[in-house]
Amino acid sequence: MDANTKTLLVIWHSRTNAAKLAAQAACDSARKIRQELGQQDEIIMLNANEVTLDLLLQADAYLFCAPENLASLSGAMKEFFDRFYYDLLGNVEGRPYSAIITAGSDGQGALRQLQRICTGWRLNEKVPAIILNTASQTKEEILAPKSLSAEQLAQAAEVGGTLYAWL
Repeated sequence: MDANTKTLLVIWHSRTNAAKLAAQAACDSARKIRQELGQQDEIIMLNANEVTLDLLLQADAYLFCAPENLASLSGAMKEFFDRFYYDLLGNVEGRPYSAIITAGSDGQGALRQLQRICTGWRLNEKVPAIILNTASQTKEEILAPKSLSAEQLAQAAEVGGTLYAWL
């Protein structure tokens, strides 16, 4: 890989598939733009549990995709941030990022939490984060596997494509 090759790292967690679908739509869009531009940049999509410190340090931009659970980030995504917070502190300043939060009704608590962590890392929110509302209110709806509407997938794709363009 030459020095001009950039890496977009898409980190996701999902129990019900919504955040994973959003991450995939974002990656697909970024890969389409990469192909149109004839670039060789890397676009890597990983579950939060699979991410390594080396990958985080080598990445040039980050997209975080996670559900809101009980008004905060899902436990696995919070664990990801806990695991790497101090190792990245002072080592990733200024890198672009964005976020996609999937939520049953609100999503603001998880988004605020994620943005505060990224502020601590001094990341640059180049593309405004979005919240995709799945309108899940009952226990059955909350626990059920999710799908996203075509509009929601398009919103996720726009975030991924635009963040890639910042590379």
